[in-house]
Amino acid sequence: MVVGSGTRFLSGISIYAVRLANAFLTRGHDVSIVTMRALLPARFYPGRARVGSDLTELGVEPGVARFDGIDWFWFPSMLRGIFFLLRRRPEVLILQWWTGTVLHSYLVLALFGRLTGKQVIIEFHEVIDTGEARMALARWYVGVVAPAVIGLATGFAVHSSHDAVLVRSRYRVGIRRPLAILPHGPHDHYRTTAGDAPLAALRSAPAGATNFLFFGIIRPYKGLEDLVAAFDAIPPDRIEDYWLTVVGETWEGWHLPGERIAASRYADRITFVNRYVHDAELDAHLRGADVVVLPYRRSSLSGPLHVAMGYGLPVVMTNVGGNAEAGEGYGGLFLVEPADVPALTAVMLGDAIRTVARYEHPRSWAETAIAYEQILDQLAGSAGPAGDEDRHAATARPGMAQPASEPDPPTGGSGR
Repeated sequence: MVVGSGTRFLSGISIYAVRLANAFLTRGHDVSIVTMRALLPARFYPGRARVGSDLTELGVEPGVARFDGIDWFWFPSMLRGIFFLLRRRPEVLILQWWTGTVLHSYLVLALFGRLTGKQVIIEFHEVIDTGEARMALARWYVGVVAPAVIGLATGFAVHSSHDAVLVRSRYRVGIRRPLAILPHGPHDHYRTTAGDAPLAALRSAPAGATNFLFFGIIRPYKGLEDLVAAFDAIPPDRIEDYWLTVVGETWEGWHLPGERIAASRYADRITFVNRYVHDAELDAHLRGADVVVLPYRRSSLSGPLHVAMGYGLPVVMTNVGGNAEAGEGYGGLFLVEPADVPALTAVMLGDAIRTVARYEHPRSWAETAIAYEQILDQLAGSAGPAGDEDRHAATARPGMAQPASEPDPPTGGSGR
């Protein structure tokens, strides 16, 4: 049973939960999914204007049982969720961790799962959300409730050795219980869910110009202002060969990138779509793009990276967090250091990214499901409760280094 975000508050985690459930079904498992329907009162959500909008065609495959879903206020949804769990009788609960707003619900589900003899795995997409980390009340809430949820888990999963370090150092896990590093499958569903008559490619850039695309939630750690500065640094005698397209929803009052776009000397060569677009519209923008640029100041897991790799596009990205590891084996990844505007400009102007070539995503969802099967094999071979002495080291992908201890900075996220 996969437990994650629903589509009412659509995010990259919503997509991931559905893709993971479908991957398990393809592998022949009996699969169900429980979604968190109302994460919090909508007025407190940064994307409140789109809550409940129909923004995706993606859904679980026939054969995946679904309960949508559990609300933050619980009644009667939590009782219905528990009844669904009792009826489905899963052997394993997989809790997708990305925001503190779901922890009180996860605490109930994890406790009920352990009391009924189930394995409980927590899959981390964030250590703590960067926005929540800045709020004292949210930090306190996570600090109080998270240890209780973590104490009930029998295993943990992350998507990079960078995140394994953060999870180990913050929550002291992976010593007595297994901590696995999972491959992340491609977000390539946008093309297949666009229907028989997809939108025409969306592209304001003239033919022959390189169209750089930034997409995703616009937040302080995303570094979009660095990309605008890098675009502004293109020499005037070369700017006719370039265009910048920005598609994203502003969160946390972070209007600086929009202000920089408006003030840019090349504002007439920048397309700015300041909203969360439907999947079909994002597909059209991606088909109209030549290069994706993701200039994050910090990062944990980037959903847009896996979308871009799913389209085979060249990706210019900052070498922070687990980005390099996530793109390992992808021929079209070009890394620069964070906040280094001259270096970003140099890569954007380089001949290497101006190619019609398309690249293969190095991972698959089948690999993710197989990695989970390996975790479950480990858990099936263990004896004793979660607090027993360790018999499992962190499980890395072949060729990946085992994580070591280091300080725990805040980490960025995975949302689209």
